[in-house]
Amino acid sequence: NAIDLALALGIDLPKVAILSAVETVNPRIASTLDAAALCKMADRGQITGGLLDGPLAFDNAISPAAVAAKGIVSQVAGDADILVAPDLEAANMLAKQLIYLAGADAAGIVLGAQVPIILTSRADSAVSRLASCALAQLFISHHMQPAP
Repeated sequence: NAIDLALALGIDLPKVAILSAVETVNPRIASTLDAAALCKMADRGQITGGLLDGPLAFDNAISPAAVAAKGIVSQVAGDADILVAPDLEAANMLAKQLIYLAGADAAGIVLGAQVPIILTSRADSAVSRLASCALAQLFISHHMQPAP
């Protein structure tokens, strides 16, 4: 769904970072195994439309300097369009940190149903609520266009 949304926003080949605490597969950290499985699914064509890599720690997903310092070779690392958190709690904390510490604006929609569902927080601003509506409309408009 995130890849479909990125495509609707005009990103031709979304780069998807599967997040964990570390950038290597470690059987004692479930999120690294999940990341490896998702990347293998992409290799087999079970996930299409984007370029996946993981596990990647957050710094490696967004910072070219961190990628260079750690010697990571990846088309996604340091340039991710989509961040996939290991669970709801981690995703919620990441989103709230971006909003409250980095001044990010947020838009909330749920994909996968027949139509996007706008889902905002009680604490969201009017701008965030409007952005959610606009994002849902962009997604719908993209999927209503005739195939080339």
